[in-house]
Amino acid sequence: MVAIIVGLIIALIVIVVVVSSIQQHKEKLEAEKRVKVSKQKAIIDESEELIFNLANLPSNPNIVKILNRRSLNAAKTMQELMPEVKGIKKRVQELTSRLKASEDLAESQSGMEDSFTLPDNEQQLVGILQCIKKLRVVLKSEQSKGALDAQTFTAEDQKLAAMQLKINIESLVKRGTQAFNKEMLGSARQYFEKALQSLANSPVKNDYVTAKQADITQQLEDITDALKHTNAKDAAKKAKSEEDELDLLFQPKKKW
Repeated sequence: MVAIIVGLIIALIVIVVVVSSIQQHKEKLEAEKRVKVSKQKAIIDESEELIFNLANLPSNPNIVKILNRRSLNAAKTMQELMPEVKGIKKRVQELTSRLKASEDLAESQSGMEDSFTLPDNEQQLVGILQCIKKLRVVLKSEQSKGALDAQTFTAEDQKLAAMQLKINIESLVKRGTQAFNKEMLGSARQYFEKALQSLANSPVKNDYVTAKQADITQQLEDITDALKHTNAKDAAKKAKSEEDELDLLFQPKKKW
């Protein structure tokens, strides 16, 4: 009788341990699933924010298409992980429609180039640069996952790289020009030299780079000439001052 009771107790303990282990495993799986769902939601939110910020950049339907496909893939993953959650199915349908619309737009505007005028506001420039950097990271991630072919990645990344370079160069040239107009020639030269070095180091090689290198080189020559002229004026002024001091020193003494 005692043996039976002991056996039942042991069996009960084993059952409790097994049930507890199963429950812990289920909780672990649920926690991991929630983390994965949160990650996919973050991808959708980031893509939505980037699409919104694209309003400050030249029109690029291909980028919009890539971002919409990224959001759709994330939504489908969420649906697979938690099919019971309300709203995900509708979200997938919405994103599918948006992707189709962006694909049609990208096809209709294929080959069209949109001009890009830099804003004067420094804060807007910083926001555009941050957007471009995030877009390049996203494109690289999509290409690494196999969601974006190498040819499309290269073409779009080169466009963004050229835009990023233009913003950096124009900002440096603007500051250099302002310093030159204020006759801060040393500072102006530093800005223009930095811009010229950035152009030389950049993998981007296009008409803008060629024209800008020639323009900045000419501006540096103008600064060099201005510095020579300033130094000559300073030297003449110094010589005149020294001459006046000598005249004062050796002038005839007044008799009282």
